[in-house]
Amino acid sequence: MEDTEAELPESKTSDAGGTATGDGTTVKETRSEMLARHQKEIKELQNKEIGMKKAASKGSKAEQKAKKKLAEEEVARLDTKLKARHVKELASLGIRVDEKEVNSIEVKVKAIAGVSLNGPSASQKPSKGQKWRDRRAQQEAEREQRIQEEQNNIVSQRVLEEQQLEAKLGPLGYTLKEIKSDGHCLYRAVEDQIALHPELVQYSYQELRRLAASYMRTHPEVFMPFIGAESPEGEKPGDTLQTKFERYCGEVETTAAWGGQLELGALSHALRKHIVVCSATLPDVEMGKEYKEDHLEGAPTLNPSIRVSYHRHAFGLGEHYNSVIPVDPASVQDTVKA
Repeated sequence: MEDTEAELPESKTSDAGGTATGDGTTVKETRSEMLARHQKEIKELQNKEIGMKKAASKGSKAEQKAKKKLAEEEVARLDTKLKARHVKELASLGIRVDEKEVNSIEVKVKAIAGVSLNGPSASQKPSKGQKWRDRRAQQEAEREQRIQEEQNNIVSQRVLEEQQLEAKLGPLGYTLKEIKSDGHCLYRAVEDQIALHPELVQYSYQELRRLAASYMRTHPEVFMPFIGAESPEGEKPGDTLQTKFERYCGEVETTAAWGGQLELGALSHALRKHIVVCSATLPDVEMGKEYKEDHLEGAPTLNPSIRVSYHRHAFGLGEHYNSVIPVDPASVQDTVKA
């Protein structure tokens, strides 16, 4: 998505908090000027986030989800970069930002700026309007801090989930391989698993989407009962279950719609592969057990299993799949001698 590639313009400042001029000299910023600039840069990033989310609201539901996730990742990257620079510049003023305060640095900047830029002098009594504005500013700062804490909690849940999965997979000789989060993660994870075995027929994630959709269409009695609760893009009042089902299969085949257990089940049968889905806190889910004992044509080994990991907290939007690979590449053949 083009919107996520643009960087915010960086302020031309020196490590000491000065502003660079065209002739290469540096003009020292005052405390008030620096704080005002920080507030402006924070506001610019917030406006950029709003613009990116607005741009992500176009397209199908699946495309919107993918665009929104990419936008969130880009904003998080820019936010981290901006905060790091602000911490460094505040240090030049003798203002220390504790590690716990970094994620809510905008609150600290507003608090300091409120005193140094907008605060009434000791001899002035604040007006009712000023009191109201101060209350609104405080409420907004508290709201932003709550949002930041919620985002930090998501990150903490993600780290914990990955640690639990690694602890579960490590003793078995496996580890996680990060898969791109773009709506195609399930299919990309399966693509990566098949690529571990050059002796198998190779598929791209687009081909796997078409394969899953084709199998679902030819076995409607298996999959159609699960589609009733879904609301595919473009659904109209009075649509029959058959119409909904065909629209659902169309999204599986041609869009970036997230895949789940239904699509994994279809791929298991279409590929004749045993698929194992690992998660941090739930028992492994196995599909296509009947294919585990299949022998590769002309080979004395069993059919290698496909292993993927399911993540509930990988990103703010929820579900994600990664590939589960051997720690030792030499042991990539996970098959058993017949």
